[in-house]
Amino acid sequence: MKKTLIIGANGQIGKIVVELLHNQDRPVVAMVRSKQQAEKLENMGVEAVVGDLETDFEHAFKDCDKVVFSAGSGGNTGDDKTLLIDLWAAKKAVDYSLKEGIQHFVMVSGLGAQDPDEFESEIKPYLVAKYFADQYLLSSGLNYTILRPGSLTNDKGNGLITTTRSTSTNDLFISREDVAKSIEYYINRDEVSNQIFELYHGNEVISSALTASN
Repeated sequence: MKKTLIIGANGQIGKIVVELLHNQDRPVVAMVRSKQQAEKLENMGVEAVVGDLETDFEHAFKDCDKVVFSAGSGGNTGDDKTLLIDLWAAKKAVDYSLKEGIQHFVMVSGLGAQDPDEFESEIKPYLVAKYFADQYLLSSGLNYTILRPGSLTNDKGNGLITTTRSTSTNDLFISREDVAKSIEYYINRDEVSNQIFELYHGNEVISSALTASN
């Protein structure tokens, strides 16, 4: 069985996705930035690879047929890192995926990436980067899933979501754990193709909500 590459495996969502897939005995490769992070994962029985998103990381794609791009520059960096990680590294990941024959590319995007002018936001440069990264994936010809979660929380996930945007901005949030579980749902289904959807906390089980959105 081919492997699933998690880019951004040391991030908050990436860590959960790696754990979920590993616990299911699904072959997974966790891409991280340092040898120390890789060693920690390997001690847990997880295959890890060190890669720098600002240079060449094509080696990480070896023997993989699915990719999850959940990397991000983080809220404490400047717009330069946002451009290099959230846009340019995502673009390179798409290019490597095309070269290596990846069958499914899951992009973790964000609410507002569909139109960075839609919301008043302090993170507009991030949304612009995500917009162009998403557009590059859409035009690539790869089989894709693009997730646009609302505001992320560290609450315990309960597996209940919705893909329908509420009229109240107070409801536009979701736990990182439920985003990770949604990624897991799509990674485990080979028949899914070319889907874009928003994710929020809700009252539908993940399988029902995401099946209805297909």
